[in-house]
Amino acid sequence: MDDYPLLNVFWTMMWFFLWIMWLFLLFKVITDIFRDHDLNGWAKAGWLIFCILLPFLGVFVYVIARGKGMSRRDVKQAKQSEAAFQDYIRKAAGSQGGGSATDELARLADLKAKGAITPEEFEKAKAKVLS
Repeated sequence: MDDYPLLNVFWTMMWFFLWIMWLFLLFKVITDIFRDHDLNGWAKAGWLIFCILLPFLGVFVYVIARGKGMSRRDVKQAKQSEAAFQDYIRKAAGSQGGGSATDELARLADLKAKGAITPEEFEKAKAKVLS
């Protein structure tokens, strides 16, 4: 370790960190190219080829030209994911009897009034809900 000074260790770590950040940015841009529904197939292929053949220039030009769109697509995808997650929670809670007992009793009374269930079935279901 005597022939590798501390400053060189620092510089090596910094360049490694910057390289990792660069890879993250490159993959983010490539992901955004495929996620964008406004671009047609030829435009996507062009941007992808530009980013692969001239990665530094291609990524920087893409971020400058389409950076605002990237953030909008990120926000839109986050909102869609959140909405899907909330919908899943509502469905899962509803399928496990997540509704209140009064809602369930009202639904049973409505079924009894329509004649879909007999009074005996209503009483059994009511006893089950209230227990």
